[in-house]
Formats: sequence, C-alpha cells, structure tokens
Amino acid sequence: MDLTDLSLFLAVAEAGSITRGAKRAHLSLAAASERIHGLEEEWGVLLLERRGRGVRLTPAGDSLVQHARAVLLQVEHLRGAIGLHAQGLQGRVRLLCNTAALSGGLPEALGAFLARHPHVDVDLEERTSQDIVQAVAGGRAEVGLVADTVELGALETFSFQVDRLVGITAPGHRLATRRAVSFAEVLDEPFVGLSEGSALQEHLESQAARLGRPLRYRVRLRGVEEICRVVALGGGVGVVPRTAASRWRRSLSLRVVALEDAWAQRQLTLCVRRYAGLSPFARLLVDGLQAAAPSAPPRSPLAG
Repeated sequence: MDLTDLSLFLAVAEAGSITRGAKRAHLSLAAASERIHGLEEEWGVLLLERRGRGVRLTPAGDSLVQHARAVLLQVEHLRGAIGLHAQGLQGRVRLLCNTAALSGGLPEALGAFLARHPHVDVDLEERTSQDIVQAVAGGRAEVGLVADTVELGALETFSFQVDRLVGITAPGHRLATRRAVSFAEVLDEPFVGLSEGSALQEHLESQAARLGRPLRYRVRLRGVEEICRVVALGGGVGVVPRTAASRWRRSLSLRVVALEDAWAQRQLTLCVRRYAGLSPFARLLVDGLQAAAPSAPPRSPLAG
C-alpha cells in the first residue's frame, strides 16, 4: 500500500465507481482495478462490492476510507510544515464551491491567490452547497465555499461575498423595463438554464417546486456566460448571479431585473471543520481568498 493506493481508493469511494474514481486519480481503469485488487489480495478482505452501475463499500472498505483520509491529511500537514522551510515543495488543497461562487468573484480571488503562491495547487470542484457542507464536515474536503442558506452546523465560517440572483432578458422582452420581478413571474416565461447537476440550477428548481410550478426549459447550457449569450438574443429568460450579469450586460446588451424574493440574496461563505486543524496550505488558501474577496470582509480572528 502506498499514498497512490489511498488516494485512488478515496476517489473510488466518493465517486461510487472505479471508472470515475480512476479518472479523478488520473489513472487508467486497468491500473486502478489492478491496484484495488492488489489491496484486497494483500489483506485477504473484500473492500468493494462490485455492482452493475458502480461499487459500494464493504465494512472493511469503509474503515479504510476513514483511515486513508486521516493519513492523507497528515501527509498534507507534513508537506505544509516542510514547505514553509523549503524551496519549490508543492502543496495541494481541495476546494469545493457552488455555481454562484464559480461564476462570481471566486475566479479573480483564486487567480490572485495562485499568482501569489505558485507552490500551492488547488483541486476545484463544483457542488451544491448542501453537498459541500457534508463533504467538509466528513473530511472529504478541507475548504468549501457555500451559500449561507444551508445549515452549516459546527463548521467554522468566514465571509467571502454577498451574492444576489437576478433575472436577465433580451432588450425587447416584456419584463425588460421592470425594475424588479418575482420568481413566480419568471416561471411564466420559457427558461434558459444550466445543465443538469448544476448547483445553481438545483437551487432554482427547488424554489420552483416550493411554488408548485416547473421551470419550462428551452435549452440547458454548461455555463453562465452561455446563458447570457442565448438570453441576449431572445432565446428566453434566465436567472444568474448579479456579478455574472454585470460582467456581460453591456457587451451583450442584456437587461438585468432584480428578483424580489428574499432567498435571491445570499452570503457566500468559506467553511472549514476547524481552522486550527487545517494543513498549512489550506490555511494559506482560506486567508488568501478572504484577502482577495470582492466584498473585502475583515479577517476573522480565527485566521490571526
């Protein structure tokens, strides 16, 4: 067993599939299968139950996952501690974020951090806020960036950015001259949304479900910029973060309309299990993102 085995097994466990886990670990399917089979043969115990559409952890596999997370976190702590005294030692931090952060102020803040800290790499993955909270609480990621509309439990939090969702339309649309509309009015229109699995789209669908009405999709796209382009040409209406709408409003002649609903305004928040228990590289990331945050909040006393 080596660190590659542990990283691979964690990836497979989280993905629920050897194929997807191998892809996350940057290994071929054949190499990943051979490594996992080698672990099972060495210990004489089944770690995964193979099923038609994926795998499930056995009790032994679940135990391995818990210990593998602890071992890999300790390795990151060690690399961070040595990295403070060494030249060129690379560290890696896993950061989970929601759609609003990814299409809002995170890219600029992350770019500033990476330029300032060339020895730190970041594994960035988009998830729903609820999934992120569970992953951070469960030790599957060190840092998360979520909307404060979810229950954060005992996680320690740091302000990042105020996020407001807005409606967007083409210039000639009937809602284009309105200063504000309700989400219920948006549901009357053909909708341009994000692809299935998007954190933002799942949030909008849950709000539509509360109103007892479906979103009527004309098309679903992979990114917020693509939504803005299609909407600007009259393809329907959309709901996106205000920062994204402001970015493309002039170049695409978009009309931006405020949403009246209280849930449309959220605080984007960095969350960790315990700041003092983070690896040195993860602490650098939390501090760096806070310093470069669009809203420039005061540093938390925990980060001092």
